[in-house]
Amino acid sequence: MNGQFYAANEAAMLEFGKMLFIALQKEGVVFLRGDLGLGKTTLSRGVVLASGHKGVVKSPTYTLVEPYECADSIIYHFDLYRLSDPEELEYLGIRDYFSKGMLSLIEWPDKGYGALPSADVEIELSLKGEGRLLSFSAVTPKGEEAVASLIKMVDKS
Repeated sequence: MNGQFYAANEAAMLEFGKMLFIALQKEGVVFLRGDLGLGKTTLSRGVVLASGHKGVVKSPTYTLVEPYECADSIIYHFDLYRLSDPEELEYLGIRDYFSKGMLSLIEWPDKGYGALPSADVEIELSLKGEGRLLSFSAVTPKGEEAVASLIKMVDKS
C-alpha cells in the first residue's frame, strides 16, 4: 500500500509527522530517504513533538541517535549519514533500539544495511515545486495498518 503527501512548507511537514506518529500508534520502524536538506529531520521533529516532547529536537548527525522518552513512548531518531560501516551500529547496541513499544526513525537507512531490521514504513522525500513530496509505503503488516490510517488522515487534511 502506498500514499503521497505534499508538504508546501515546514508547518505541513510537522503536521505530517504528527499524523505519522498517530498512524504508527507510538511504535515501529520508519526509514526516511531523500537528499540532504529535504526535511527528514523536520519530519522527525514533527513525530517527536506529537509525542508530547516539550524540549528541543535536534539532528543526531554527529551522535548517530537521539533518544526521546515521552509520557508513554520512546522514540529513537537515527541519522546514519556519517556512518562509514554498518558494523559500527553493533557498537551502539543497535538491537536494543527495536523492542516493542519503541518508535525508531532512521535517516539514511541504506548506510546501515544489514544491521537494521526491516522498516514498517518507508518514506521518500523529494522536491516538488516550492515544497516537498512525501511518498510513503508499507513494508510489513504493521506498516499496512499505519499507511491505511495515514492515507485517511492525509485525505482529510
